[in-house]
Amino acid sequence: MSTKSATTQNFIPIQEIRDGIVILKNGGMRAVVLATSLNFALKASDEQSAILLQFQNFLNSLDFSIQIFVQSKKLDIRPYIALLEDRYKEQATELMKTQVREYIDFIKTFVDSTNIMSKSFFVVVPYDPPIISGGNPIAKVVPNFPGMSKKNQGSGNTTPDERFQEYRSQLEQRVAVVEQGLVRCGIRTAELGTEEIVELFYKIFNPGETEKPIQIT
Repeated sequence: MSTKSATTQNFIPIQEIRDGIVILKNGGMRAVVLATSLNFALKASDEQSAILLQFQNFLNSLDFSIQIFVQSKKLDIRPYIALLEDRYKEQATELMKTQVREYIDFIKTFVDSTNIMSKSFFVVVPYDPPIISGGNPIAKVVPNFPGMSKKNQGSGNTTPDERFQEYRSQLEQRVAVVEQGLVRCGIRTAELGTEEIVELFYKIFNPGETEKPIQIT
């Protein structure tokens, strides 16, 4: 009896990433918003209180759930070292070469002895389209979904493309609410596009790819 080996895709609940929207296998839709950090500790006490109050008001104003995702990873200093190596070769005097070389050695020693982390902040905004009786929910938003006939790809005269745009409009309204609320807290935001979301998930599921050594000639 032969068994089919499980692949990573079997455990990922994502069916498709389309027009900057993550479509889940259960028909749910997700948008991802990148948020900047806020140096809260350097704020005056009055400013801290105002930010906390504004953030509290923002959360209380939401009538849907959100997910805040913080990605922490060790800072990769190798591209910067490679840039310094190029600058070292461009120096015309021995004095400047010596100074650049000492600076490179200092950066390498500092990074080796100190655990420097970089953090990225994301807000996941959800929208789950209403499930219409009869038919797979994902067929409502994904055209030509495998195994789906025309008669069970939704109800009414609308096509999957039209329903996708309708549901996307609902999701974008939620994204606008989240972005406006964060801006009031002093946080800048940017909604991720398709390529940026694909890159984000690729790095999450393939962390070793970012650790490959950089060749310095």
